[in-house]
This record gives sequence, structure tokens and C-alpha cells, in this order.
Amino acid sequence: MTIHVEGLVAIAIFYLLILFVGIWAAWKNKHSGEAEGTDRSETIMVGGRDIGLFVGGFTMTATWVGGGYINGTAEYVYLPDYGLAWAQAPFGYALSLVVGGLFFAKPMRSRGYVTMLDPFQQLYGKRMGGLLFIPALMGEIFWSAAILSALGATLSVIVDINIKMSVVISALIAIFYTLVGGLYSVAYTDVVQLFCIFIGLWISVPFAVTNPAVSDITVTAVKYVYQSPWRGSIHKSDTWVWIDNFCLLMLGGIPWQVYFQRVLSASSATYAQVLSFLAAFGCLIMAVPSVLIGAIGASTDWNQTSYGAIPPKERDQADMILPIVLQHLCPPFVSFFGLGAVSAAVMSSADSSILSASSMFARNIYQLAFRQSASDREIVWVMRITIFVFGGLATLMALVTGTVYGLWYLSSDLVYVIIFPQLLSVLFVKGTNTYGSVAAYLFGMVLRIGGGEPYLQLPPFIYYPGWTIEQRMHHITGEMEDVVIQKFPFKTVSMLASFLGNVAFSYLAKYLFESGKISHKYDFLDAVVSKHSGEIMDKTTLVTRGNNIGLSEMAPVKPRLSVTLAAAFTRRDTLPAETVEEEEESSPDSSHHDEEWQSQDVIKRK
Repeated sequence: MTIHVEGLVAIAIFYLLILFVGIWAAWKNKHSGEAEGTDRSETIMVGGRDIGLFVGGFTMTATWVGGGYINGTAEYVYLPDYGLAWAQAPFGYALSLVVGGLFFAKPMRSRGYVTMLDPFQQLYGKRMGGLLFIPALMGEIFWSAAILSALGATLSVIVDINIKMSVVISALIAIFYTLVGGLYSVAYTDVVQLFCIFIGLWISVPFAVTNPAVSDITVTAVKYVYQSPWRGSIHKSDTWVWIDNFCLLMLGGIPWQVYFQRVLSASSATYAQVLSFLAAFGCLIMAVPSVLIGAIGASTDWNQTSYGAIPPKERDQADMILPIVLQHLCPPFVSFFGLGAVSAAVMSSADSSILSASSMFARNIYQLAFRQSASDREIVWVMRITIFVFGGLATLMALVTGTVYGLWYLSSDLVYVIIFPQLLSVLFVKGTNTYGSVAAYLFGMVLRIGGGEPYLQLPPFIYYPGWTIEQRMHHITGEMEDVVIQKFPFKTVSMLASFLGNVAFSYLAKYLFESGKISHKYDFLDAVVSKHSGEIMDKTTLVTRGNNIGLSEMAPVKPRLSVTLAAAFTRRDTLPAETVEEEEESSPDSSHHDEEWQSQDVIKRK
């Protein structure tokens, strides 16, 4: 195996630059938040809530514009059976950011939450928060593993270095600067990485498109030259599948901790919305070179290149069309620069996912569920350990698991069908409770898993209308096998069923307990009659009329514990004055809880 020294030098320069910026950001902001009394753990998670528009816009864009985004967009444009019509990620994720900015960013940021799981634990309790942590964690870990795996394959194509070595080195660098600086390091390195991606890919496009082996891409978009037109088309029988996948990207792209970590780090609720809109525009701009590279791949006579007569799609290398175009259609110095861009893109997504997973575990599982009296120093060390553990787990999966993409597909679907409807309910639907949340969780999981997952060879046990059997080549064994293809939009239907199940079972449980149809003693989740038990009430703070209203437990508690838990979800220093009145209106349960708790004379105003 030949090792390209120039390529290794180029990649080493990129990696050292990113490592330097990560360490510099950590050093520059090591005392951030101390003057305001902000905990160090919260500073690591949400960056002291002082991320401005410039850095914030770049880091939110870089979160989506990762290795999977640019490689996947180029792949779908190149594939003959798909084309641009099926390259849904750019518009899907852009609309996801717009919808998130319009409806979700402001209520989440104005209430001063620290992680995405905070509102679930606030309303549904710590046990339900722990259940919702499972699909959220799976999504983050499998996503990191998938893109690290893609990076290893990409580097092996151009530089001819060992896949395992490249994956381990990339992961160690991302883990190290995330460990040192938290969100600050991640955000500042995202700025550098986004510049690398933009410049690296745009430098490559002119050289590739003017290569003698490449036909006019405007002609190959509509006419058959070397393969089907790269513009693509949507067959009538695939319309519902297309809609289902697009809804998955647009709505399923919202309930991710990597997104809300940026939202909650913004200096105000309005800034959080603006960051989402800026990132939506950035996602579209950054997709353009990937689309062009995919089109170039579809317009190339590969027999005239050093790649060989057999095109990538017939070698089962369509997923690496971007690095293949860089290597065989561009001069060496250009391809190495483009490779650095791809590597930067991967790390910009991997570090964000690892930090998100560790933030949710340290705060929502360790602190709020098990160790409510844990010191700030203890939480910081838990975060550092879990950053290393989750990063190592993602790296291990990238190295040894052949089905990492299938696992990510399934886990991202579960985020869509389980967490999104729950987020919708907890923020905008008045009266939902833990019973409805459990029912929704089960509905979404059973309906989605029941549809099967061909990539994992997981057979369906629910056959939705319009299902067919097709023969496909298995991505690992290379053997042809019969696969059940669901033409029905069962993912979106599962999501809607989960949402409706939450509302229906919540109101049913409320009616049965409050009317006396079921004895109060059977309210074992403490969600209706015993709403003010330690399960939910000791972690709740309402923000009304400019004051933090700490809700003590019905039983006497230690003063220090009460104060600590009252501040668990909402910090006074994080709430802009103008959002106080909006919060009272935007919270679906605020007025209901206020009257209820006042009548029980358990509220002590500060």
C-alpha cells in the first residue's frame, strides 16, 4: 500500500489547526460565566449563554453540514435511480432549522433550559426523562459512529492510509478539544471547519468540471449520456415514500440535543431564532458544491480517468463519489485540500454529538435523576468521563460494526417518531401527563420497529398498505436477498399516532382519576392526583411576573436541596426581561399549575 506523503501533510496541517483553535478557545473562555456566578458545568454545556451571531451561526450550520451531509448529497445526485430529486437533505434540514426557529427556539431559550430533556423531566418526571434519553443517546452515538466510519473510508480512498488509524486519530482529536473546552471549543472549531469545507470544495469544483473526461453537466441533467440524467425523478409509486422521508428530515431534524445546545447557548431568545434562520441559509449554500460534484460524477466517462472503466456505482462505491471525484478529476494538491475539507466536516459533527450525549447524561440522568445534591465540580468530572466514554464507544462502533449506518437510520427514525411528538406535547399542548407520555413512547416505538429496517435485516411484523418484495444486494455479504419495502409513509403515521396517543391517554387518565372512576391510590406515576410528589415537583420552577417561584415538596426538605433544585431548570441570569411576560403566555400549563398550587398553599414567593 502506497502512502501519499503530500496528503498526509495536508491532513496533518488541518488537524493541527483545528486542535490549536480548540485549545485556544478553551483557554480564552476558561473564566467565562464566573462573574455572573454561572456553574462551570453549565458553561461547558451551553457556553455561558453568550454565543453571538457570528460564531453561533457558523456552529449551528456546521452541526448539520458534516461528513454525512456533503457526502450523502453528492451520492444521491450521482446515483442513477435517485438524482437531485431524491437529495432531500439540503432542503429538508434547511426547513427543519426554519421550523425550529419559528416555533421551538424561543420557548426553549426563554425558559432557561440547559438541555433538550429538561422540559420532559419538568413535566413528566425523572423516570420518563430517562426513557426519552435512550433514543436521544442512540441517535447521537450512532451518528458519530457513522460519520467516523465514512471518514475512514474516505481517507483510505485518497491517501491510502489504514482506515482504523485514521478513524482513531480523528476521534482522539475531536474528543480531546471537546474534553478541554466544551461548547466553546466545539463552536470556535466549527467556524474553522466550515471555512475549510466551503473553500476546499469550491476550489475542487472548477478543476473537476473542466476535466476532459467530464461532459457538460447541463446536458447530462436532462439527457442520458453515461447514465440516467442526474436531475432524477420521482415515480408515482414512490411519492409517499418521498414525502415520508422529507417529513423525517424536516421535523425529525428538530428534536436533537446538538440543535438545542446551540439554541440554549444563544445570548437571548431572539438571537436563538436568528441563529436558526442563518443556519438554514448556510445549509443551502454549503450543499451547492456537493450537488455539483455529484453531477460531475454522473457526467464522467470513467474510462478516460485513472479510476478505470468500471464506474463507481458498479463497484458499490457510490457513497464515496465525492472523494473519488476529488482524487481522479482534480490535481493532487487540490484533491488533498478537498480531503482536508471532508475531514473537517466529519469532526465538526462528531464533536457536537459527543458533547450533546455527555451533557444529557451528566445533567438529566446523573444529576437530576440520581445525585440531585451533586456539586458543580462533580458534574464537570462526570461530563469529562462521559465525553471520553461516548467518544470511545462511537469510535469502537465505527471500527467493528458493519451495520452502523443501519443502526443510525433506525435510531434517527425513533427520534422522529418518539421524541418529536413528545416535544410538541410538552411545549404546546396543555394537560399532557406521564401516562400519555408512556403510551406515546410505546406507540411510536412499536409502529416504527414493526415496519422493519432492511439495512439491519430486521424483518417487519407490521405490513403496511402497499408493501412489496424486492431483490437487493446486501451491503456486507454482497449476496442478493429478498427485502420487504414499505411504500406506505409509516414513519410519519407512527409519529402522528404517538402524538395523538399522548394527548388521548393523558386526558383519559386525568378524567379517570379526577372523576373517581379509578382510586387515587392507583396513580402510581404520580402524574394526576399526586402531581406534587417528589417525582416532578421538586425539580420545577415557574417563571411568572418577573419572579422565580420555587416549589418545595409537600414533605419538609433541607433548605439547601430545595434551593438547588429550584434553580435546576431556570436561572434568573439567563432570562431576558422582555421574555418574562411571553413565558407566562407560552407555557401551556403555567396558568393551570399556578392556580392549582396557590389553592394548596404550597408556593412561597421569593
